[in-house]
Amino acid sequence: MRIIIGKDYDEMSKKAALMVAAQVLLKPASVLGLATGSTPLGLYRELIGMNQRGEVDFAQVTTFNLDEYYPLEPDHPQSYHYFMYENLFNHINIKPERIHLPDGTATDIKAACAAYERMIAEAGGIDLQVLGIGVNGHIGFNEPNPSLPVETHLVDLSEETIQVNSRFFSSVDEVPRQAVTMGMGTILKARRIILLANGRNKAEAIKRTVSGLVTSACPSSFLQTHPDVTLILDQEAAALIG
Repeated sequence: MRIIIGKDYDEMSKKAALMVAAQVLLKPASVLGLATGSTPLGLYRELIGMNQRGEVDFAQVTTFNLDEYYPLEPDHPQSYHYFMYENLFNHINIKPERIHLPDGTATDIKAACAAYERMIAEAGGIDLQVLGIGVNGHIGFNEPNPSLPVETHLVDLSEETIQVNSRFFSSVDEVPRQAVTMGMGTILKARRIILLANGRNKAEAIKRTVSGLVTSACPSSFLQTHPDVTLILDQEAAALIG
């Protein structure tokens, strides 16, 4: 596990963008796994700028997003579909048919999850997976639990996650109580993983990710078992790892 520390959020985001851009430059038809939330916004801004300056080309790239609220329509302002188009896809030259996100409206959610797994496999698997991390160590929406499903699945969100995410909604009552998420097994199949974290509130989760026991009580700790993981942190998120 490699650790890269930037002095602040902007530097962290630039370092992450260089890694994603390098992946695409070396393999133009890369399959990228993408995350949502406030943490990767700087990364996406950097990638947009690089694309618009002609420094990186997304024409052959395929993407799969980690998760989506359930049930939530794609055009809802807080859906992850909406987030990704507003903050990345609408501003780069990626082909719409190469964009994939979990279905937050499926009536047969088990079938939709199985179909998502098949699409990832048919694309050749994920070359580079971008992750954020929750204050409780959740990855995607894999919440701390006695056991963690391996593949894409429907999950009940923890009260802690609901409270944290309520800042994006008008009230906590509007936050969906469930989400569709890639499982930890799917995430760990990615050939390379980068995890981004900023802020002092993530420092304890980062400490447990790096040096804690590998346990489903802290899903991010499973990254210790992967052969190619890079943590890109700001100084506050790295405060407890020396």
